[in-house]
Amino acid sequence: MPHDHSGHAHEHHDHDHDHHDHDHGHGHHGHHHHVPKDFGRAFAVGTALNLGFVLVEFGAGFLTHSLALMADAGHNLSDVLGLILAWGAATLAKRAPSGRRTYGLRKGTILASLGNAALLLLATGAIAWEAVRRLAQPAEVQSGPVMIVAAIGIVINTATALMFMRGSKEDLNARGAFLHMASDAAVSAGVVVAAFGMMLTGWLWLDSLTSLLIVAVIVLGTWGLLRDSLDMALDAVPRGIDAAKVRDWLARQPGVTEVHDLHIWAMSTTETALTAHVVRPGATDHDRFLHETCAELASRFRIGHATVQVEQGGGHACRLAPADVV
Repeated sequence: MPHDHSGHAHEHHDHDHDHHDHDHGHGHHGHHHHVPKDFGRAFAVGTALNLGFVLVEFGAGFLTHSLALMADAGHNLSDVLGLILAWGAATLAKRAPSGRRTYGLRKGTILASLGNAALLLLATGAIAWEAVRRLAQPAEVQSGPVMIVAAIGIVINTATALMFMRGSKEDLNARGAFLHMASDAAVSAGVVVAAFGMMLTGWLWLDSLTSLLIVAVIVLGTWGLLRDSLDMALDAVPRGIDAAKVRDWLARQPGVTEVHDLHIWAMSTTETALTAHVVRPGATDHDRFLHETCAELASRFRIGHATVQVEQGGGHACRLAPADVV
């Protein structure tokens, strides 16, 4: 029976293979799901704990005349806003696709992690500004109460950071939340160290110097998050996936003579999509080929949403074949 040479567009959306840790042989695939971890509880607890602490810390800063504590409270508040932003995005990612938004609202997770990174950089900018100003005009600080309140901050922020640590390798949003909380713990630790140093030596500039060091650490950590989020927002190939390896692997599949129009991008901070055209002259086993190829893309490369178009290559040149055509 003659084949249609215009190409066969097949979509294979296999949720069972969204996230596999190891390679599996053809035809047999494990069904242990690696779905994105639900961080709803972590977000709720983290937000409530940190919002309460922001109020306590700001009040304590006001009473002890400690600008460092008030600045730390401001930084913590920016992180609470960041947590709420990330929580909202994780909830959006679960929304079912609609008539107009055929991918659902998954991209919201990427926009949130981008917003998170920008928010962190703004917060560190505010701390740096305040620290430089205080180098010129050091203020008298009641070190004892400052140390106690900042130490409570370390405990709360570390506990919240640990809730997000497990998922921070897989999900950029969880990583954003983890970085926020870890940076908060670092800021609180800096405040404790500076207050203790001032208590011993009377050097008021220690407070500002410690703040500037903490800012540098946070900016270094946030830069990677900003870069990855921006890449995802611009549909770059997600980190951890080598597009050349994917292309080579596709080209080695049974009957494939050419691979073109290959695109790999992030649908959300945890899900990856792929589209590609493959040329298979004279092949008749398209359905089996597509099923096995999509299942392997999921298990080998963690690409859970693959759409592969098979072409016969019989004299009809694909207009998307040239490398410079998107």
